Amino acid sequence: MDTEEQHDTPERDRSSLPVPGTKDRSRSVRLGLSVGSVLVALLLTSAFIVQPFLIPSSSMDPTLRVGDRVLVNKLAYRFGDGPQRGDVVVFDGTNSFSGEADPDANPVTTALRKAGAATGLVPPSETDYVKRVIGVGGDRVRCCDRRGRIEVNGRPVEEDYLHPGNAPSAVPFDIRVPEGRLWVMGDYRSRSSDSRDHLGDPGGGTVPVERVIGRADWIGWPLGRIGSVPAGAGGGDG
Repeated sequence: MDTEEQHDTPERDRSSLPVPGTKDRSRSVRLGLSVGSVLVALLLTSAFIVQPFLIPSSSMDPTLRVGDRVLVNKLAYRFGDGPQRGDVVVFDGTNSFSGEADPDANPVTTALRKAGAATGLVPPSETDYVKRVIGVGGDRVRCCDRRGRIEVNGRPVEEDYLHPGNAPSAVPFDIRVPEGRLWVMGDYRSRSSDSRDHLGDPGGGTVPVERVIGRADWIGWPLGRIGSVPAGAGGGDG
């Protein structure tokens, strides 16, 4: 009796087969999580330690130029002394250089702009400024002596950081800086809107120390500009 052999081919469990597109989706998810983690780490670092700041104007030229991205040290004044004469600082000018905060501002737009500014990819808020500290609380700052130099507590300030050809100030002033506040000016004096332009505003042109975001310590971009931000001589003691 002839027997017919039957060769049964076991059928693979379809549940074990990869679903088309699964690997791509998984790879996309992992990539998204990685990018998200980097962004969160960047934002946390920017919020508490070092924040990139895009220079939007020429008011600090030649020390800082338009398009420079400086790294603002947010821990510089967290433990110990506050801003010193000659420091280059970034501060929030609300209620001193700018008007009051807009209560009707779109919170989503505001949050997105802050996130972009925190990465140094977009210009900073219109209320954020970068200037050099000329006088601190208790200082008498005036312009100018017989040689045209700014005086701090009766002593002339040698400002070798000024833009070539610029006078220390074309506007005369004589002010006593209140405690807890700063008198700040740009290095390109003829193109800087600084404490001199806000003498009639609240605070008499001075900025509250509590509004200082941090000290601009380094230039991180472009490559040809990488280096530390030089501090000034500072002026006289009170």
